[in-house]
Amino acid sequence: MADLVENTLGKALRINKDLSRYGAFAEIGAGQEVARHFFQAGKASQTIAKTISAYDMIVSDDIYGKEEHGRYVCESRLKKMLGHEYELLIDRLGKHRGAQSRFFAFANTVATASSGSNKQSHGWMGVRFQTEPGGPSNDIILHVRMLDRHRLQQQEALGMLGVNLLSCAFYELHDDENFISKLVENLKDGQIVIDVIKFDGPAVKHFDVRLMNLELVRRGLAEAILFSPNNEILNISDAVYGKSLLIQRGTFRPVTITHLDVLTKGLDQIKADIMHCEGKNLQVLPIMELTMHNLQTDGHVNEKDFLDRVETLTTLGFHVLISNFFLFYGLKRFLRRYNPNFMALVVGASHLEKLFSEEHYRNLEGGLLEGMGKLLEQKTKLYIYPHKTSQLCLTTKSFFPAPHLRHIYSYFTENKQIVDVSGCDETDDYLHSADVMKLLENQDPRWETLVPPKVRDLIKSKKLFGLK
Repeated sequence: MADLVENTLGKALRINKDLSRYGAFAEIGAGQEVARHFFQAGKASQTIAKTISAYDMIVSDDIYGKEEHGRYVCESRLKKMLGHEYELLIDRLGKHRGAQSRFFAFANTVATASSGSNKQSHGWMGVRFQTEPGGPSNDIILHVRMLDRHRLQQQEALGMLGVNLLSCAFYELHDDENFISKLVENLKDGQIVIDVIKFDGPAVKHFDVRLMNLELVRRGLAEAILFSPNNEILNISDAVYGKSLLIQRGTFRPVTITHLDVLTKGLDQIKADIMHCEGKNLQVLPIMELTMHNLQTDGHVNEKDFLDRVETLTTLGFHVLISNFFLFYGLKRFLRRYNPNFMALVVGASHLEKLFSEEHYRNLEGGLLEGMGKLLEQKTKLYIYPHKTSQLCLTTKSFFPAPHLRHIYSYFTENKQIVDVSGCDETDDYLHSADVMKLLENQDPRWETLVPPKVRDLIKSKKLFGLK
């Protein structure tokens, strides 16, 4: 542990010895955990112009202004803190030392909680900084969750991460490949979740925010990331708050007209279920989900292929979730952390065989029964879309699990927790992404009629998925 502390203090000391760096620290909610390392490292007077902890809400609002939603641990509050402290620094010290100093403002707003508390230990952290004296500002912003059981451990982890963030901003901008590794250096596995990282400014424009956030999921630093229809990275908690969720899992390589029909049928079903379950209308947020398992080939992610999939989905106006959850119950439990409202997962009927495969639940003491119980409850349903071919049409009624599992399957179907969203007469043959991809790879123009028009035009104009 001593070596880790020395490494963190060593990074702080390096910054303190860098006479061109000068800035302010504003920290709310967990003590001045980041600034503390710079004071302990020595020579802090060469780096720190000011530290502030506006703990009192009235004081904080007076300095930074009120948030419309009344929250303090949020991205908008962090940005106000960064903006206020950075502009104040420039205003007060620009004439005096602006010619030789690269100014920065570091801020975090954090909520910590002890073990057993229902509160979530999380926060927003960021730095606004210059790379050259008098130059434009750049931002790097993170949303983090602290997983340690005790507040003191959470504060220690937060302090390490903050020092790493400043060190990366000042000395690691050139190294896209190792930036994330440097960001979590000295932290133990399972201490911190980083589920949002954002970059803004001329010195960080070379970072592809989509790939950097994907890297967080690939490394296990985040369970999932969420893209908006504008290809922005969203905080999942904020995005799903107060909504009902309809989630469709797929490979979407590429998204097909069948995928859209699956979603349409699911939306029709969920509107009726919301009223019955919630007793009120709630906005439905459709989410197209891909797992890291479906993105990887031989353990590697084809970045171009990943970006093609995300872009085609967001072009259609969808939110896109990339997750590390191979099994549905893990995804459901993750989303329940942020959203207590009705949610449904919609899949093709061919997925029922995988869902009722016992080998997937070997890590659970209660096996398949425990896994299904964790997935399906009063406010969660599984919607089944017919898997129709020229030879057969599979629905909930034509699926027969192993004899010893049939009573479990019957329980969920009879209680309408696994339900059909369409009949065989109301759907066309099920079209798989792989079928379209083969046509694309062979440059067969028939693929154009099998994807939504917007996706067809995008693939052709940008030569996505290897189209020549």
